[in-house]
Amino acid sequence: MPLEEIFLSAMWICVIAYALFGGADFGGGFWDLIAGRTVKGRPQRDLIEHSIGPIWEANHVWLIFVIILAWTGVPPVFAAVSSTLYIPLTLAALGIIARGSAFAFRKASTELWQERLFGAAFAISSVLTPFFLGTVAGALASGRVPLAIAGGHPIQSWINPTSLTSGILAVVTTAYLAAVYLTHDARRQRDAGLVEVFRARGIAAGIAMGLLGAAEVLVLRQDAPVLFRELTRWPALPLVILSACTGVASLSLLWFRHFLAVRLTAALAVAALLAGWGLAQYPEILPGVTLEEVSATQSVLTANLIAIVIAAVLVLPSLWWLYAMFQRDLQNQPSEDIGPQPGSESDRRIEQEGS
Repeated sequence: MPLEEIFLSAMWICVIAYALFGGADFGGGFWDLIAGRTVKGRPQRDLIEHSIGPIWEANHVWLIFVIILAWTGVPPVFAAVSSTLYIPLTLAALGIIARGSAFAFRKASTELWQERLFGAAFAISSVLTPFFLGTVAGALASGRVPLAIAGGHPIQSWINPTSLTSGILAVVTTAYLAAVYLTHDARRQRDAGLVEVFRARGIAAGIAMGLLGAAEVLVLRQDAPVLFRELTRWPALPLVILSACTGVASLSLLWFRHFLAVRLTAALAVAALLAGWGLAQYPEILPGVTLEEVSATQSVLTANLIAIVIAAVLVLPSLWWLYAMFQRDLQNQPSEDIGPQPGSESDRRIEQEGS
């Protein structure tokens, strides 16, 4: 396999990893947004905070890898994308910054109004950030980013049918992944009420994701016919079918309360969809431009691949150990630690302050 293909495969794996891990964290912010008022939503928000707290910033390592690899491995593509799609990329970056700051400030806040302010900032930015990243993906999928510095329209490149449906689909997908993960976390904390809450939300989000995925196919047929044609033939079609089948399987597993297995099928559904998109667009990276034409020199690609291997040796075991330690802590934590229960003295105090 040529170095260019190995390099692109490694970068696409990072894209998928960010969608699965970082996406689930963004989805947690979505459920935080609609959890309800202070007392009613506190158990849900406490579970979300406990689930993403130790690992949420670590997940951005995948996005950093993607940015660096694109910058060094396919510099003309990086220049074209960043100069054409600078508006949604800037808004996504601001959303990541606002989300991180608000999450940290809410945790350290002592006043109820501060918790509400920073909580709202955290939740809203958790929804807007994947939306803008989805519009960037839609712009690339529909071929609206030419190989030139600021060659595409700064507005129409990301405000179009494919980009908008991709942005909405990204938000719903993150919400679905988060609901699936939180259902299993709630079961480990032996909170039957939260299990049912996130189970119902996972089923609803899964159905919404399937309907939006079907709508996206129809939009691609009209707005991005080249990509639609490639998605309906080998080698992308088997992955699209796999994504649909594992999505249906995930809904069944949620319905019958197989909360550990559904984590795998839900992740596979999203990963297969992204992999299918990548294969459908390959070998073109941008319209009329192949990977070989925009790749860096062989020496640069070799140096990047060596750095990828070193990073994998250092980062992957660390992340695995972090996840393992956190999951062990969550499993051993008693359910009483989730937060104040309705009717408790602390809840009554918060309710009085909120009124």
